[in-house]
Amino acid sequence: MSQSFRTLDHVDVKGQRVLVRVDLNVPVENGVVTDATRIERAAPAITEIADKGGKVILLSHFGRPKGRDPKQSLKPVAAEVARVLKRPVKFADDCIGEVAEKAVAAMKPGDILCLENTRFYPGEEKNDPQFVAALAKLGDVWVNDAFSAAHRAHASTEGLGHLLPAYAGRSLQAELEALGKALDHPTRPVAAIVGGAKISSKLDLLGNLLQKVDVLIIGGAMANTFLMAQGKSVGRSLVERDLVDTAQKIMDEAKAAGREIVLPVDAVVAEKLEAHAPSRVVAIDDVEDKDMILDIGPRSIEQAVSVLARVKTLVWNGPFGAFEIEPFDNGTVEVAEAAAELTAAGKLVTVAGGGDTVAALNVAGVVERFTYVSAAGGAFLEWMEGKALPGVEVLRAQ
Repeated sequence: MSQSFRTLDHVDVKGQRVLVRVDLNVPVENGVVTDATRIERAAPAITEIADKGGKVILLSHFGRPKGRDPKQSLKPVAAEVARVLKRPVKFADDCIGEVAEKAVAAMKPGDILCLENTRFYPGEEKNDPQFVAALAKLGDVWVNDAFSAAHRAHASTEGLGHLLPAYAGRSLQAELEALGKALDHPTRPVAAIVGGAKISSKLDLLGNLLQKVDVLIIGGAMANTFLMAQGKSVGRSLVERDLVDTAQKIMDEAKAAGREIVLPVDAVVAEKLEAHAPSRVVAIDDVEDKDMILDIGPRSIEQAVSVLARVKTLVWNGPFGAFEIEPFDNGTVEVAEAAAELTAAGKLVTVAGGGDTVAALNVAGVVERFTYVSAAGGAFLEWMEGKALPGVEVLRAQ
């Protein structure tokens, strides 16, 4: 997989001005970064290039500013980058033009400079050729290390790849290798867990996965729509009534293709969704009109775990229940725990991603024990849907 992409192994950065697109769009409260995960993921590429004598020039967007906005400045984030890297990071309060050019001209090999928010210019999101050229003027080489922004064809995520020699950074490379292992040439059989609230947002995903996986385990509120298609009562549960026919069609396609779809056989129900609301376990056929299905029950957990025990690769996107609220996190936590144990024992390759998926796996405390957990929301989903990502395509070895 990685061979089809140019990586840092294919370039000598010594003495070069290296524009590194990272994702510094991290949560900041009162000028303080509250979650540095994305910075930590970018750290290996930054330090490697600096240690090899490259001049590291960091590019990133931050938030959705309408023009220049001091509240959306990357300055506090640059300070956090310095803290994570344990080395000085200079900051330039523009990303193109004279201010940026002077800051770059003053750099020595091994220096790290963070440029101001690329989205202060409308040319970033428009992938405007003049803006791309103004950025390209600052560097000799472009390294994309922001998988989480690779589904966008913006100036700093894709445009630069047409003007400068382009390479994948280490975290982007790791992401491509992990995803390749999961979907492009996986060890079979392969199972996918798809959960979350809505089928509507995951139609493309389900369509692509049906062609790639052997078993599809469906959880979360989206399972309710499939259950309704089977004629089951789901009470007051969240359900997409207008997609019942679509759910039926997906089940028919799976059957025709010899794919197995696994739906819950029991559920944890309550009359309202709130912490420690009185809840009970019922068989799927016994859901009452006043009930809301808020998690899978113990038999469904056993069923999911037994699938994991007989497959070799697992792709996971979306939780099994309303995991933010106890005790409705139990299904997700138990299945995640089983997946982590199988991974640790060398019996399963586990690749997971998407915003609520990462949050749910953090609740389960298993992130470190999965083969790979992607912090990229939209880009991970588009990759799983089988779509080409502009920021990745531009790195393909010609």
